[in-house]
Amino acid sequence: MNPSTSPYPLHVEGQLDAHLSRWQPLVKWLLAIPHAFVLLFLWIAFGLLTVVALGAILVTGRYPRAIFDFNVGVMRWTWRVGFYSYSALGTDRYPPFTLADDPGYPARLDVEYPESLSRGTTLIQWWLLALPHYLIIMALGTVHSVLAFVAAAALLFTGVYPQPLFDLVLGIDRWIYRVGAYAGLMTNEYPPFTLDTGGVLAAR
Repeated sequence: MNPSTSPYPLHVEGQLDAHLSRWQPLVKWLLAIPHAFVLLFLWIAFGLLTVVALGAILVTGRYPRAIFDFNVGVMRWTWRVGFYSYSALGTDRYPPFTLADDPGYPARLDVEYPESLSRGTTLIQWWLLALPHYLIIMALGTVHSVLAFVAAAALLFTGVYPQPLFDLVLGIDRWIYRVGAYAGLMTNEYPPFTLDTGGVLAAR
């Protein structure tokens, strides 16, 4: 497992399968369609519940735990599907249809629950404070797509996923999900401008 041991409250892990199919990357877009259909509605719920959570934070200074757990589950499900498909292509194991953590699956995600959140920071972090990260992610997204294509080509022609390539892909994924947790109001801790490239991450 490539665990995220960074002190940031979102943790993303991914374990590259030792043996990956050469041909599955060609059809994973098709195999992932059932997940994409479910996730479409889950992300609509995520957005609506985040608005509810914002109101609760402004009034109470706390993120409602039931909403928090649901939204973490949506991110967790999305990460498993992305790890299986074109966010990482790290496994051929089909993702489970669940919001819950699956310790046996090679991709895992968790967010530490905040006991309290700043009302003032929460009000501006998702649009103003996160703007520099949004701009970087736009650039990283293009790089990420190219790397995913290179990984698929490497698997198709050689049957091998180069570890340094996987580590770089995983690092970009971690950056994106940290910003997602911050924009989703799950933490007030500002995401680091760090590309964590696999392995055990060093503490900031």
